[in-house]
Amino acid sequence: MPDTRTLDLDRLRASADRSCALLKTLSNPDRLLLLCRISQGECSVGELEEALEIHQPTLSQQLGVLRDEGLVDTRRDGKRIYYSIASPEALALMQVLYEQFCAPPARRRR
Repeated sequence: MPDTRTLDLDRLRASADRSCALLKTLSNPDRLLLLCRISQGECSVGELEEALEIHQPTLSQQLGVLRDEGLVDTRRDGKRIYYSIASPEALALMQVLYEQFCAPPARRRR
């Protein structure tokens, strides 16, 4: 742990604010499931709805939050909209959450 006397308090507060915003966004189970699935690769809205059983309008609302927070990008192909992860911080956090809560016991860190 760094010596707090040498830390830039303004920078530390800004980082804490960004971290809290990300954690707040991930604190919704539907958004967490969406990011978990999207972190595995680009998905269409239909694929997300089918895989996660999150139905309209909840799906659209939660994807909108993820877009507004800058965690996902969209790509349109005809009538389909595809989602991919836009935030390296969110992707890194999803990896930690997977390792701690979802990975088979043999793969979990101790």
